[in-house]
Amino acid sequence: MAGIKDQMKMVRELQKAQKELKKEIVEVEAGDGAVVIQFTGELKVKSVKLNPELIDLDDIEELEHWVQIAIRDGMEEARKIAEEKMKPLMGNLGNLGL
Repeated sequence: MAGIKDQMKMVRELQKAQKELKKEIVEVEAGDGAVVIQFTGELKVKSVKLNPELIDLDDIEELEHWVQIAIRDGMEEARKIAEEKMKPLMGNLGNLGL
C-alpha cells in the first residue's frame, strides 16, 4: 500500500496536470473558417468566432451545422489531449487505494 508521501506526490502530480490542461488550447473550424471555436484541455470553450463574410444568414441551418461540427471536433481533440496528459497518472491512482 502506498505511503502518505506517495499519496501526496500523486495528488500534486494530478493538480499539476490539471493546471497544464487549462493552458492547452485546441482550435477547430468549420465552414472553411466561418466558425472557429477554441477549447481548453479541460474540455471548456475558450472562444467562439464567427466570420460574417462566410455566413449566409438566409441559411441558419448551415451555420448551426458548422457550429455542431466545430463543437464535436473540438471536444474530441481536447478529450484526446486530456486523456494523454492524465493517462500516466491514472494508472497510479489504484496504488492510492481509491
